[in-house]
Amino acid sequence: MINTEMVVEEVVKEVLKRLAGEREKVAEDYAVGNPAGKELLLEEMGEAKPGAREEEVVIGVSPAFGVKFKENINGIPLADILREIMAGIAEEGLNSRVIRVRHTADVAFIGHTAAKLSGSGVGIGIQSRGTAVIHHKDLQPLNNLELFPQCPVMTLDTYRAIGKNAALYAKGESPTPVPVMNDQMARPKFQAKAAVMHNFETQYVKPGLKPVELKVCFSKGGTS
Repeated sequence: MINTEMVVEEVVKEVLKRLAGEREKVAEDYAVGNPAGKELLLEEMGEAKPGAREEEVVIGVSPAFGVKFKENINGIPLADILREIMAGIAEEGLNSRVIRVRHTADVAFIGHTAAKLSGSGVGIGIQSRGTAVIHHKDLQPLNNLELFPQCPVMTLDTYRAIGKNAALYAKGESPTPVPVMNDQMARPKFQAKAAVMHNFETQYVKPGLKPVELKVCFSKGGTS
């Protein structure tokens, strides 16, 4: 009988071996961004401060979001994902603010950090591969309002709904959770790629550094 875990482990090792040379470029990529991706520009505007407006939801992105990675694990442009989340928040009449969390790549802690800086106490965390969470400042980091772990099956409609629900929580409502699709084949199919993306994501983690405010520019849209 074939040991699936051993096969996956060997695949991951081979992929990491082939991509090992790219790790040396991490520091340079972090400084100048990936020039090939012009769909999404994230300009650092200084240390992120706690919000004073109750009518906001803070979106926390992971360290390599829009820097090393321009698409999620399923090939959806991160620009489109962020745009849809922001649109969902705007549909409910609230404002969005985007920060980059630099001290961790864990989506739970990214979301919790965003929530603690949000004027409403509600935040969204999202990793480069597409995993997302809706969080509240009064919850423990590993608890949450809604968690979306199966990024390979998430669509742009899902991300828009995440933004909408986060805004509803911020307004004190109790929305119906966003439906989460479950594909039993998604994990084995994307496990190797997820491991590679996580490996690179962690290369951008800067322990001890505080989150930074981001100015969001879409090349085919507006500015936030």
